[in-house]
Amino acid sequence: MSDIGTMDLLIKNGLVVDPSQGLHAHRDIALRGGKVAEVAADLSALPARRVIDARGLIVVPGLIDMHVHLHWGVSHYGVDADLSCLARGVTTVAEAGSAGAYTYPSLKRYIIDRAQTRILAFLNVAWMGMIGDEVGELEDMRFINRDVAVRVGAAPEIVGFKARMDRVGPLCCIEPLTAAVEIARAANKPLMVHIGRDVRMKASLSEILDLLAPGDIITHCYHGHPGGILDDDTGQLRREVRAARERGILFDVGHGGGSCTFAVARGALEQGLLPDIISSDLHTTSIAGPVFDLPTTMSKFLHLGMTLDEVVERCTVAPARVLRMEGVIGTLSPGAIADVTLLALREGEFDLVDCARQVECASQLLTPEGVIKDGQIASMGPVL
Repeated sequence: MSDIGTMDLLIKNGLVVDPSQGLHAHRDIALRGGKVAEVAADLSALPARRVIDARGLIVVPGLIDMHVHLHWGVSHYGVDADLSCLARGVTTVAEAGSAGAYTYPSLKRYIIDRAQTRILAFLNVAWMGMIGDEVGELEDMRFINRDVAVRVGAAPEIVGFKARMDRVGPLCCIEPLTAAVEIARAANKPLMVHIGRDVRMKASLSEILDLLAPGDIITHCYHGHPGGILDDDTGQLRREVRAARERGILFDVGHGGGSCTFAVARGALEQGLLPDIISSDLHTTSIAGPVFDLPTTMSKFLHLGMTLDEVVERCTVAPARVLRMEGVIGTLSPGAIADVTLLALREGEFDLVDCARQVECASQLLTPEGVIKDGQIASMGPVL
């Protein structure tokens, strides 16, 4: 059929939540040629090759997970992108530093180029990347080659750089971060900084924040270890953290296996520090719990009091902006890439577990029911 007016896919009767347009209403969505063609209250009159009835479901832009580990076979943390991300509602991910400049070619050839999931990457500032926990990749300054990192980091699919500041070993302190900042500035791309236990970081959170610039990212912002964003004695949000937020430093959840607790997240949210990005930090030791997938991580922040619109924003338009793809992904605006996730918001009693193995009973749980990437059905839930 050659009729150019015929839609490839029509999604009807769903509750469309698209923070990029301030949209929270029942709408129909028409997709054609891999792009969003039209969004309106009723598109029944449009001819379409396939129609999906999304009644009872939430229709959002394809979810974006800005912190995952996918360098399977090289990094000890790598999981399968399509099984762990796309099949769970995530159409775009950022690989968060598993590969460094010397190991990046394998990530590009065997993972990025072969996956159905759209994969971008933060390049580890250490040339070997994350290949094991026996030795931290920033324990020796010889593991950093500034010129090579900048050269490899110029690739268009590399969206920034990553420095794990609790992997600096007994000798290094702030020097690896200083080098990482120099690399990021030379490449004109943001720096994502992993924070964790202060005894392993050697540098204080205040020292780290002082080196960062607007657009740089603190990940694992709600970890429960000493030296985090809340004062260890008072539980108050540290002044330097509030000042960093005010000058444009971004705060990413990066849940993972040990980097997000209900206590810290709740305390920060109550004091106004909502995350800029909600990400899973999905990897081999978090995928079977407590993370499971991005929708489960989103559910935890619904449970903590954020609204559905606030949560969806931090998994769509907000990471798209960081990845320099705003208006292209993370939105259902006409002309955008046709990435769509269908979610169910289930009501009941659901146990959610944080990284301190604290269990809280939530009344709602988001689950992925269908995924469309580039206008093509990528994951078949019951509705599809």
